[in-house]
Amino acid sequence: MDEALEQAIEQAAQLLARARYVVALVGAGLSAESGIPTFRGPGGLWTRFGEPAMDGYQRFLADPEAYWREQREREQATEGSGAEMREAIEAARPNAGHYALAEMERDGLLRYTITQNIDNLHAEAGSERLVEIHGNRRKLRCIGCGLRVDRTEFTISAIPARCPECGDLIKGDGVMFGEPIPARWLQICHQQTELCDLMLMVGTSGTVYPAAAFPEMVKRGGGILVEANPQESQLSQSSDVTLRMSAATSLPLLAARVRELRGTP
Repeated sequence: MDEALEQAIEQAAQLLARARYVVALVGAGLSAESGIPTFRGPGGLWTRFGEPAMDGYQRFLADPEAYWREQREREQATEGSGAEMREAIEAARPNAGHYALAEMERDGLLRYTITQNIDNLHAEAGSERLVEIHGNRRKLRCIGCGLRVDRTEFTISAIPARCPECGDLIKGDGVMFGEPIPARWLQICHQQTELCDLMLMVGTSGTVYPAAAFPEMVKRGGGILVEANPQESQLSQSSDVTLRMSAATSLPLLAARVRELRGTP
């Protein structure tokens, strides 16, 4: 590691060690380091296969039976974007960056993680104070009462699937184009952002809203932004410190140095 990166790690660690309330905002870059393809950009799934319909949620509401038939067809497909993403998520495991975030949470440094990823890798790594703002691909959700269940624990006996609690429609937990992000998830994000005086931004491009607004809110409130991203992003210019390396490399180094500074055993 060169001197500039060492200095960036040290500066970021000093800021984290002094921070009152640290929140992480995580994007697709961290998942990409576990082998999960991104959606946008060079080589992204949508770049190669085309973006999903922008009115996907409205189509679901209009014909939920068709949605569930398409879901079953995708589950059986052996090629295409859905098959590639499914296989990648099934094969993916948390990387060192995921484990470093979970460690910082256990140490009491990281208060909450807001992730845009749907792959469940944060939970697998041990993160508990977590909001998945775009949902979780391994779960189903009721659009009425908000019940969330693991796909493997829910038997679909008829389509469209119905909620056992309230009888409303069940769909995949992932937030579709045209679908409002559940109000409870947004409420948590805004609460945590308001409390935050340092946001650790990991592998996020800063182009997808509402998540991209959270660093802006922190900055307007006089807070600090630390970016961990090997690529330039929309957030780079407003960041106080940027760790321009793989998050799977930088986050363990950062966590270890903060532990030393805080005297954490």
